[in-house]
Amino acid sequence: MQTKVVKIDPFQIDENEMKEAAELIRKGELVAFPTETVYGLGADALHPEASKKIYAAKGRPSDNPLIVHICKFEELVSIAKEVPAQAEKLADAFWPGPLTMIVWKNEKVPYETTGGMETVAIRMPKHPVALKLIEESGCLIAAPSANTSGKPSPTEASHVKLDLDGKIPMILDGGPVGIGIESTIIDLTEDTPMILRPGYITKEMLEEVLGEEVKIDPGIIASDSMTKPKAPGMKYKHYAPKAQVYLVRGNNFVDFVNRDIDESTAVVCFDEDEKYINGETFPIGSKTDYKSHAHKIFDVLRKIDKEEKIKKVFAPLPRTDGVSLAVYNRLIRSSAFRIFNADAYVLGLTGPTGSGKSTIAKMFAQYGFHTVDTDKIARNIMEKGSPVLAKIKETFGDDVVKDNVLDRKLLAKRAFADENSTKKLNQITHPYIYEKALLEIEEYSHKGYDKFILDAPVLFESNGERFCNNTLVILSDLDTRVKRIISRDAITTEQAMDRINAQHSDDFYRAKADYVIENNGSLDEVKSQVESVVKAIL
Repeated sequence: MQTKVVKIDPFQIDENEMKEAAELIRKGELVAFPTETVYGLGADALHPEASKKIYAAKGRPSDNPLIVHICKFEELVSIAKEVPAQAEKLADAFWPGPLTMIVWKNEKVPYETTGGMETVAIRMPKHPVALKLIEESGCLIAAPSANTSGKPSPTEASHVKLDLDGKIPMILDGGPVGIGIESTIIDLTEDTPMILRPGYITKEMLEEVLGEEVKIDPGIIASDSMTKPKAPGMKYKHYAPKAQVYLVRGNNFVDFVNRDIDESTAVVCFDEDEKYINGETFPIGSKTDYKSHAHKIFDVLRKIDKEEKIKKVFAPLPRTDGVSLAVYNRLIRSSAFRIFNADAYVLGLTGPTGSGKSTIAKMFAQYGFHTVDTDKIARNIMEKGSPVLAKIKETFGDDVVKDNVLDRKLLAKRAFADENSTKKLNQITHPYIYEKALLEIEEYSHKGYDKFILDAPVLFESNGERFCNNTLVILSDLDTRVKRIISRDAITTEQAMDRINAQHSDDFYRAKADYVIENNGSLDEVKSQVESVVKAIL
């Protein structure tokens, strides 16, 4: 199929071009068109096969409901089982405009359009091209965002063409959209109205018009993957570029991202921070220009998607009020809820085998530190079903992973056969280990912790110190280490020495550490050193 792109002036609409688009809609075909929010992918909402074409073109799950677009209030009445009084109030205040209302549907609306639900989502767009298309076609138009499912929503026609070229017959190019983020969705089928998707129309605006409380669905700010969605974009990973997005909360955003920037990193940032970031930036406006954040966020994610080299994206965690809630909702779904805490204090703990790192890590607990154990994380990411296994299989041979289960002995034999093989394994595992470590820090931040021990035996070798505020090395004399290793692992003296000789010297650790604890004396002596470190760093 060849996709025709038609330039159309929203203020001087070409009647012939619009008639062609309207005819396609009447025939059950698809047309992408601009709205004031994002570009939509339209089809006859009352035609089951037309709705199926939308799902097919987008690669969209069939239980993800579509929004029905209308051009006059009477059309809502025609497909609603009943019209709540709230709907009339909201329509008077916000239609045409970026508000979608969910009401009980009647038999006219096929389940193919509603994702199998007894409710229907309806809105009246404000864009002149959208309104003209609905009017000219004589159809109610089901229209989700005109993009491949899961990707950032399109804010200009070129985004639509990139995703859907060859899959749909026509794109109406009315230029860049005005708002840049999808409509607010409010559910009017319950006793208390509830926002299911935040947008440009805020909770406060809705409550002012309705004169009653409006609730916010908990799924807006948390994962709700186990529930059947009543609103588009609420179940699946959504709005995501090809690169992995990480959200960073806290005042130390710039310092945090600068620790982990390389040529494969993009940073979504506020205008004020751009000059302080040591990498490729994509500004979204001033810190307090919340409408600009909403307007630019999808466009920025689309720009990032064009750069093949970018594999990782950092973005500041938005506020959760006003229009910022909409940006927050889109970004947490874009990131699949990967959030890092830039304000947590992290003390990197390392040292050679047998130095007593685990014992000393436990001592820090009495000062309010939570220990993040990278050895434990490393074991967990090797478990059945982990995405790490596919990369290990590709690098070290199909027989290393059988039935999605890792043969740890065989991997060890091949990965540690030479320095280059070990390096390859570390390149696979270390990014996953530190991602999990940072996510654990965020998790425990919500449990009241603000200080963390990052226990990493190869902290310096893996460049893990970049995630730490300070580093602490634990050292012990040779005889003490040998005794500890023999006792701990039930091995011979010779085997213990082999392990020790395979590691760096004490001088290596001393040169890189901010603090050193000599773990050779009594327990009280060690506790005193721990106390001294705590006083120094806090």
